[in-house]
Amino acid sequence: TSSMLQATVKASGNFNASADAEVLHKAMKGLGTDEDAIVQLLTARSNAQRQEIKATYKTLFGKDLVSDLKGELGGKFETLIVGLMTAPIAYDVTSLRNAIKGAGTDEKVLVEILASRTAHQVKAISAAYRQEYDDDLEEDVSGDTSGHFKRLLVILLQANRQKGIQQGEIENDAQALFKAGEHKFGTDEQSFVTILGNRSAEHLRKVFDAYMKLSGYEMEESIQRETSGGLRDLLLAVVKCARSVPTYFAETLYYAMKGAGTDDNTLIRVMVSRCEVDMLDIRSEFRRLFACSLYSMIKGDTGGDLRKALLVLCVLSELLLSLKLSSSLCTVVSVGTRTDHSCPLEGAGSDTPL
Repeated sequence: TSSMLQATVKASGNFNASADAEVLHKAMKGLGTDEDAIVQLLTARSNAQRQEIKATYKTLFGKDLVSDLKGELGGKFETLIVGLMTAPIAYDVTSLRNAIKGAGTDEKVLVEILASRTAHQVKAISAAYRQEYDDDLEEDVSGDTSGHFKRLLVILLQANRQKGIQQGEIENDAQALFKAGEHKFGTDEQSFVTILGNRSAEHLRKVFDAYMKLSGYEMEESIQRETSGGLRDLLLAVVKCARSVPTYFAETLYYAMKGAGTDDNTLIRVMVSRCEVDMLDIRSEFRRLFACSLYSMIKGDTGGDLRKALLVLCVLSELLLSLKLSSSLCTVVSVGTRTDHSCPLEGAGSDTPL
């Protein structure tokens, strides 16, 4: 449950919005910009505190903090900082809008957000989307997608999953999925869409176990073989999130960085949206799955101010607070680097700096 999930960015104990607004104003005043000051302050504050800083900044200086940050920063570092300054639901709303209204449809963003968010969050996203753009999110998604991929996205947007485990339906669901895929020539995608889109996560985990006994295959293996394209990606994301949301995001982060080039947009989106939710869980899953730390991979795959900010988001904020280092980024990064920089294959210990 979400109450058991662990974040890395938490509220700062001795918080003073006016003092923080002054620090940010000073960091952007005159020639040049003190990027380190911006990083160290914003990553040591919770999102709710950043919203207070934004309001106080406007009161003190008569200017919009986000506009000022955009004017001073650039590139992917700017994208990250603006993301940190955006309230969580608004961040998802903006990400979805850009995915739909940009050149072509960024299916990856639709899949990631709609497969991983709670029903409560999806409903809040839909309401905020309408308020912000005076458009219907379901209509916009429907107009930009097609086929079973569209149908499953629309089901997820309803956010009406059944609650709990329907004991009598576990075997029936497993049988229906088997008959829809492995047991027939071709695939009945609708059965996959209906069952995976409407049952609760705990019910689906039981169905996956029953399916394995029945077919000899993991659910993911059958989806890989029986479906393709956007639908396959979405079904896989739904299955992975039903099993474990932190594991899903650990994999998402790994594949955003693996190989030639880095998918900075995915890396930034996941780090921003999960740092106050389950980043510690994501980190431990990352190490379990890939035998090296998320910290070391970010360190090797990014550079400059973007890297500094991502590494601080990755490191425990309890460390920041307990050592009272929220005013010294360099110390935090050096502590994080010392304890959490290498793969266990090279003899490193835990991924947790504490």
